[in-house]
Amino acid sequence: MSVASDLRLAWLLTHGADRLERRRAALTAAGAAVATWFALPAVALASVQGQYHFTYGHGLLDQPGTRHGIVAGLLLLLVPLLGFLGQCARIGAVHRDRRLAGLRLAGAGPRQVRRIAALEAGFACLAGTLAGFVVFAALLPAVGWTPPGVAWPGLVLVVLVIPVLAALVSAVALRRVIASPLGHVRRERPRRGPRPLTALLLPALAVALGVALLMTHGSRTGIAGLPLFVLGTVVLTGAGSIWVAGASARATGRRLGRRTGNPAVLIAAARLQEDPWAAARSHAAVVLVTIVGVGMVGVRRVLVADLHDIQRHGSTAAPMDYYTFGLDLSSGAVLTALVISLAALAVGTAESLSTRRRALAAQVAAGVPRRILTRTLLLETALPLAPALVLATLGGTAIHIAYAVTSGQGVPWALPLLVPVGVYAACILAAATALPLLRRSVHPALLRTA
Repeated sequence: MSVASDLRLAWLLTHGADRLERRRAALTAAGAAVATWFALPAVALASVQGQYHFTYGHGLLDQPGTRHGIVAGLLLLLVPLLGFLGQCARIGAVHRDRRLAGLRLAGAGPRQVRRIAALEAGFACLAGTLAGFVVFAALLPAVGWTPPGVAWPGLVLVVLVIPVLAALVSAVALRRVIASPLGHVRRERPRRGPRPLTALLLPALAVALGVALLMTHGSRTGIAGLPLFVLGTVVLTGAGSIWVAGASARATGRRLGRRTGNPAVLIAAARLQEDPWAAARSHAAVVLVTIVGVGMVGVRRVLVADLHDIQRHGSTAAPMDYYTFGLDLSSGAVLTALVISLAALAVGTAESLSTRRRALAAQVAAGVPRRILTRTLLLETALPLAPALVLATLGGTAIHIAYAVTSGQGVPWALPLLVPVGVYAACILAAATALPLLRRSVHPALLRTA
């Protein structure tokens, strides 16, 4: 079958979706709309050349350097959003099992089935990007600024690029889904986790070089080595934390399965042993945001203290609002990334329940109380996430300590350490949002229909 026929079939399947599929499509469209709201301002600001006076932003948008930094921050927010769209694609594949099996019976191969499913996500994202573009265009008169003429081709291109990226992310997310012609969807799980040694070589070298430059405290090389150290630390600690989440899930499941008599812990341990790297996939964005959040809170404290010292000595002409607005904007970006990551975690938890709804119904029919399954659901998130957040906290702490040493200020400790505690509690609450779905998934009638 050709690409045109795949597009036509995906369009027909989108129109024939049931209520659950429409909800999944609405969630995907909402994620695409938010991605559009980040990408369109980034393209509009990137089209402005040289010095430009904006009536808002306390002058932060006037200079090309700071304006490019804001553009980079807006584009980086697309990374957790693409992860969120990938989670939506996974949960959609489970509810389309009979449809995928019908395609296999008609002669479609596994790769073509995944491509059609990815195109369905692309159509939903196209609707979301169009809605986001309309809202963006409607808000421009209220803002009082119109992008230059050279920006409009780029703005239109955003509406086309985001659905393509979403389709590619969906195809990657569905690469281990194989639909058999007999109506069964099997997810192939990797036998082993990622191999971190080779993947972490370059960020480890970046951290080592940054540390070597930071050793020359007070010199210009020490300041120049800080961005290299920060980038290497985020990548190195993030990859290590994701690997720790999967490895600790397997080790924790094996150890708890042998030594505990708590039924909720036993079920959670069996689940962690069955698919230990599911936690790593679900917690990846949360771990990265935690590293940046811990470092950001510490850097903010150090930078504010440094700015007050500079202002007392009268060695800066820029108003304090110029710096505080930039710090507030950076903090808001980190908080937005955290909210997106928590939404992806909640969708991943719902996807996990959907794939196990028949097994859950069988457990309830066998006499397992629902409260035990509720505790199990929360433990599946809490157990592998704790060691990953510990390592992420160490990486974020190293970032703000390096900045404090370079600036000659004291190192803040208490406030940055509260960030992982808040993130951990927020992750548990995000997983708890799937509890209503758990109540619907354990009905014994699913043994006949699931």
